Amino acid sequence: MNDSSNLWGGRFSAKTSEAVVNLSRSTDFDWRLAKYDIAGTKAHILALRAAGFLTEAEVTRLDKSLVELDKRVANGMFTPKPTDEDVHSALERGLIEMVGADLGGKVRAGRSRNDQIATLIRTYLLDESSVIREAVLDLIDVLTTLAQEHLSEPMPGRTHFQHAQPILLSHHLLAHAWPLVRDLDRLQEWKTRASFSPYGAGALAGTSLALDPNVVSDALGLTAPMANSIDATSSRDVVAEFAFIGSLISINLSRFAEEIIIWASAEFGYIKLADAYSTGSSIMPQKKNPDVAELTRAKAGRIIGDLTGLLATLKALPLAYNRDLQEDKEAVFDIVDNLKLVLPAFTGMVATLEFNTERLEELASAGYSLATDVAEWLVKQKVPFRDAHEITGKLVAFAEKNGLELDEVSDAELIAIHPLLTPDVREVLSVSGSIKSRSGAGGTSVSRVLDQISALRRLVPAGSR
Repeated sequence: MNDSSNLWGGRFSAKTSEAVVNLSRSTDFDWRLAKYDIAGTKAHILALRAAGFLTEAEVTRLDKSLVELDKRVANGMFTPKPTDEDVHSALERGLIEMVGADLGGKVRAGRSRNDQIATLIRTYLLDESSVIREAVLDLIDVLTTLAQEHLSEPMPGRTHFQHAQPILLSHHLLAHAWPLVRDLDRLQEWKTRASFSPYGAGALAGTSLALDPNVVSDALGLTAPMANSIDATSSRDVVAEFAFIGSLISINLSRFAEEIIIWASAEFGYIKLADAYSTGSSIMPQKKNPDVAELTRAKAGRIIGDLTGLLATLKALPLAYNRDLQEDKEAVFDIVDNLKLVLPAFTGMVATLEFNTERLEELASAGYSLATDVAEWLVKQKVPFRDAHEITGKLVAFAEKNGLELDEVSDAELIAIHPLLTPDVREVLSVSGSIKSRSGAGGTSVSRVLDQISALRRLVPAGSR
């Protein structure tokens, strides 16, 4: 690292150990920030010009060279060398090769790698958050469309993974959409906090060169400079928050993936997976495996690991910058890469699901799932719920003991269980009646599901994706 591309070393007399060189080098992962580093440099030279450290002609020459350097990075003509410690040193080397050391050497004035990298990771994540947002919107669109297509079809609702109450398939599908909507809300709120620029903070204390950091933040499209230079270079809460939101997105995908894996089994038979979004077995010819769902579930574990590792790195760092912060990037790079990999495949799988609606309807009343309707019917007859619960429990026990569904218990048997169980109770012993009655806010009735679809369509209009 005792090379012309190194950004430090004047006070060192011994050559850096090769082991330290290998440990310190980060170009294998931070090179993806190259275009953001170049954008930051272009903004920084504007601040240097405004403060009188560069002439108009020098700025023009530097800007033209940075545009060319950006093209060379994009097409692979310029890449880091083994002697380049990081993306910053590699790009400064590239610029100096184009404009010479006298002019290229001026650019580093008034900035540090500390405020550079703190800014680059923000601008990178801001861009990638938009890509992830669009992919999540695609999935919300698919879920909403499926809900429209299966608007009034019943299915078993579960708690504790046991049959609970009948619900609409559309209602269940939209229950997976709303957490994603909240994830997008979190992402939008995060963008507000992420849009402040650390540029101008220098290593930690700012600069004595009277550079205006507003010039840089304006040029980068950010809101304003950060208020405290130490905080600007040493804090990575914005990175950790992005990682948390990415983890929540992956968790929400994983929960649905778990259901899809179960639903596709022979025992459940709720769905059939499309061939295009399934895989087979190398030994069992009959297999159709839900690998997309399984990999989605696995990626969630990996992404949670990225978040956990990042938080552990940050938890005991003293102010200000510490080299530990080099480790923040790989965690969020991995989260970005895996979400961008998973979301299109998962969305395609969901969009092509074929539902066995006859099977779903058949099982909607299984497990005595209409019992709550009986209890609430008794409440409407002015029976205290405590008593209604007890009476209905006895009805379920009788039906279970005699291998009957609730609607198969005879009128005489109903009266024998309890005098309040008159034949009129049969009006609620149907799946359709149960679902229709759940018309309160957020309920599973068709009218309430249509409200949800309308709300989601305001966010994702039909045909807009």
